[in-house]
Amino acid sequence: MKRRLIITALISILLIYQAQARENIREVFKNNKAVIHTINIRNFAAVDKNLDGLIDPKDKDTKGTFLNAKEKLQTLKNEGINTIYVLPITPSGKLKALGTAGSLYAMDSFNTINPQLDDENNSISAFDEAKEFIKTAHELDLNVILDLPSCGSYDLSIKKPSWFILDKNQEALIPADWTDVRLFKVYNKDKTLYDETLNNFKSFVDMAQNIGFDGIRADVAAIKPKEFWKEVITYARSKNENFLFLAEASLEWSNPAPQTVSKYTSVDELLEAGFDCYYGSWSDFKNIKTKEEFDRKIQNNLKNLKKNKGKSIMAAFATHDQQAPILRGKNYWDMILWLTTTLPVNSYFLDGFSQGDDFTYPYENKKAKNSQTDDEYYFVHSGMFDIFNMTGPIRNKHPELKKKYLKAINFKERNIDLISKGKFKILETNNEKVFAYSITDKDRELIVFGSLDENQNQEVNIKSKYLSKDYLFSLINTKMQPKIEKNHIKATLEPLEIQVYMVSLAKTRAM
Repeated sequence: MKRRLIITALISILLIYQAQARENIREVFKNNKAVIHTINIRNFAAVDKNLDGLIDPKDKDTKGTFLNAKEKLQTLKNEGINTIYVLPITPSGKLKALGTAGSLYAMDSFNTINPQLDDENNSISAFDEAKEFIKTAHELDLNVILDLPSCGSYDLSIKKPSWFILDKNQEALIPADWTDVRLFKVYNKDKTLYDETLNNFKSFVDMAQNIGFDGIRADVAAIKPKEFWKEVITYARSKNENFLFLAEASLEWSNPAPQTVSKYTSVDELLEAGFDCYYGSWSDFKNIKTKEEFDRKIQNNLKNLKKNKGKSIMAAFATHDQQAPILRGKNYWDMILWLTTTLPVNSYFLDGFSQGDDFTYPYENKKAKNSQTDDEYYFVHSGMFDIFNMTGPIRNKHPELKKKYLKAINFKERNIDLISKGKFKILETNNEKVFAYSITDKDRELIVFGSLDENQNQEVNIKSKYLSKDYLFSLINTKMQPKIEKNHIKATLEPLEIQVYMVSLAKTRAM
């Protein structure tokens, strides 16, 4: 009996130690070590037997659930992923809906799980299935964060009209062009916080923490005020001090909600409220055409991080709100990959990126055979991850890209101290269409440059004091050998090509 108690105590101590080592996700983000893979449980491990791109029980397809999703976590772990970001799992509204399954962001409940995610072939609840998913992730030392939608479904606004802001016609307010959702009330008439919304968001936190999630990504965090988020974050951290909060907010975003009813909350205010991380200013990266524009974005974000010590940025070059990079070609895909893994940010990859899925679907906006909502069409945003329908799994359209993907993630892992803690410097070039930067520590210099021109080759000359025969120069990602002479790199870049080099600062003559 005594021996059993000792063994039990040792196991408990080991589990506590492992949980502490894993759960400090805030330190992972603070040090830019997060390599994030975003998944939609609804399609992540689904099986599309007739290959029509949709999941339909009538076709004997297998829908995505937490239980079959957990079987794929080892693969992500093997690929160097350390953080899973799960798109919303709450029920979706069915009225005035977009798509045949309902948008993931048309939240119809704060503290229940979408029944679409339940595996009906067992007796346990969807909640317990979610806990099994998290348990498996934690056993693999994977952290998991959950998406918190910012608005409620139209259905919810009918059931609980007092929870919503009303327009001049006394109807729940539609935020911007998000026609399937309505804007939650945040303030009372006396400008105090509205308790119902605050308590509802706390109930979401309760659900997430009871399942075992390690943090929350707050959808469009900027449309709620600093004092609101401070209350929610303080509440969450009273139960788990290492619970992460990631804000979907950027330094350059304009107000996404009507200015007359919702004050736009700045990134600085969100960080002051307790958020650990925010989106970098890259949602419009495809529109950047000059080095000056690129440099300005880098400088603005680095300046803001210097002001807000201990906070971090998540790469946001290719989220579910943007078109698949592969649609602009393999060079552009490659540029997004290496920017994501060499900039001093937390890396983000959307499910399908590594396989080159272009998110163009055969059913796109066609009349539906079946629908779980009042939408009779398979609504999607062309070239963007489908969050509106019961979609089939990611398609392996460009299997040759996986090797490059794994190389870049492995490069970040091996050089994380340099990338995260090294001295970042914007490099001058002789070409306004080519950006360049370096990161240096006492042992190495990482040099990255790329062409923002999508039509013509670009010649570039870049200076570094370490570019000489005295130092070992390594080609990390390039198609052609550049010329190295008199502390300069001279290279030719194809349209949208990125090149990556490493210089060892241990002089070869001393070796």
